[in-house]
Amino acid sequence: MSMKGKASLRSYLPFLAWLPQSNRESITADFWAGLTGAIIVLPQGIAYAMIAGLPPQYGLYTAIIPAIVAALFGSSHHLISGPTAALSVIVFTTISQFALPGSPLYIQLCLTLTFCAGLVQLLFGLLRFGALVNFVSHSVVLGFTAGAALVIAISQLKHVLGLQYESADTAWESLKQLLVYIEGWQPHELIIGAITVTTCVVVKMASPKAPNMLIAMLFAMLCAYLGGVFWQQEVALVGEVGSVALSLSSPNLGLHHIEAMLPGIIAVAMLGLVEAISISRSVALKSRQRLDSNQEFIGQGLSNVAGAFFNCYMSSGSFTRSGVNYTSGARSPLAAVFAAVLLFLIMTFWGEYAAYIPVAGMAGLLLIVAWNLIDFHHIAELFRQDSKEALVLSATFISALMLHLELSIYVGILLSLFFYLRKTSKPGVEHIEHSMLEESGEIETQVVRVNGSIFYGCVQHLHQELESLDAKRLIILGRGINFIDHLGVQMLDDFIASSNKEIHFCRFKHGPKSALLKSSHHIRPEHFSDRLTPLLDSIVKR
Repeated sequence: MSMKGKASLRSYLPFLAWLPQSNRESITADFWAGLTGAIIVLPQGIAYAMIAGLPPQYGLYTAIIPAIVAALFGSSHHLISGPTAALSVIVFTTISQFALPGSPLYIQLCLTLTFCAGLVQLLFGLLRFGALVNFVSHSVVLGFTAGAALVIAISQLKHVLGLQYESADTAWESLKQLLVYIEGWQPHELIIGAITVTTCVVVKMASPKAPNMLIAMLFAMLCAYLGGVFWQQEVALVGEVGSVALSLSSPNLGLHHIEAMLPGIIAVAMLGLVEAISISRSVALKSRQRLDSNQEFIGQGLSNVAGAFFNCYMSSGSFTRSGVNYTSGARSPLAAVFAAVLLFLIMTFWGEYAAYIPVAGMAGLLLIVAWNLIDFHHIAELFRQDSKEALVLSATFISALMLHLELSIYVGILLSLFFYLRKTSKPGVEHIEHSMLEESGEIETQVVRVNGSIFYGCVQHLHQELESLDAKRLIILGRGINFIDHLGVQMLDDFIASSNKEIHFCRFKHGPKSALLKSSHHIRPEHFSDRLTPLLDSIVKR
């Protein structure tokens, strides 16, 4: 096969690029990194499935098939895909509107949501829309994750307190329900939850590399056993985990359900891509790997499309597991494959013991997850430095609590676009002083610099700014203009025709200059100059 043919094949099958480079040393490193990842995801997978309103085994399924597919077809060497807290919350808030959590219909709709969102992600990748995630600003992500963290915390407080009531549609409604039922709290459940949280924090502080969540979960199981023996109190347990064997499934592709879930489908697709790209970029900064955003889109899309046929719900890159994967010495995506295979083996031989995990202990772990989701440092930094972005963050956060979680992303994006369009619709017109004009006593010439592109959204504002200039001769500096659309050209053309001013364009880039010369009736090549000083010199000498 020719070199061109091999390169083309590797673009469709990226694992052909890194797999042949594996050797005994790299495979060994990937194996141990994969074993660490498998141990970490065991409690996480069960916990995230609880958030999503699914039986525990579905969180573990989602850490197997999508992890393998995303590793083989993605771009990052260290990203590990699987269930995530934020996506689990959106899955729950989206599907719980149409079915009872945990019911057969609910599970079927989760698979449908996953399949459709995967198709959206795959389509974005094939259409080379890798830069699309840049429109979801960092402030939106910060506000959303903080809101999702509070949604998780509020939803798990009832389990920590041993309360029984149906979750409401929004976090605010759930909080009000919690206050109504608070009198029925169970001390022994609270003790188990508190011990779980304390153990997790202490182990993390004493040994950061230790599987703190797994150790805390084992302590919770011990507490539940002792509680049953000494307190004579019945402790709520996760219960029997369903079949650990991977089996085929099929999403429900009825248009009625897809149309109803469409906002949630777009939301989870976009958030999944934002999570995956953000995490892979942060790890790539340390590993010095070059990423292909479009290929990562394809990998994420394929992993969710395939996962929908193996009882997996929506997956994306996991920040915790990807970070641990890198620090554990992983050399290639083979580590993610090892993690998935080893998790399956652990499920097969020890999965039955998950039935003895206390619900309060698992809820305690989720409170830790929620706390870790909030980026306090960058939130405080954002509030100090940028009031507009702080407003976007706050609006996203409040929307996450008051509305369905997936809608908060749209609120944040729309508010970000509003501020961006507001800013670009009023490009600055800066007056420039020049020593040559001062020395010559020239007062009929003004030099201004336009700081921003000229497009339909700003032509009215810019026309008013230019009309307010009273000099007979005007020099427009265009270094800050990246493009001029049709209405921008028409506005400048009309301004030259009607203002009776002598207009000169200086330091214009090729694109804007070409647009003016091509479409204008009154702008000629002689109106342009590459340098300001010679232009002023010729004006002063007249």
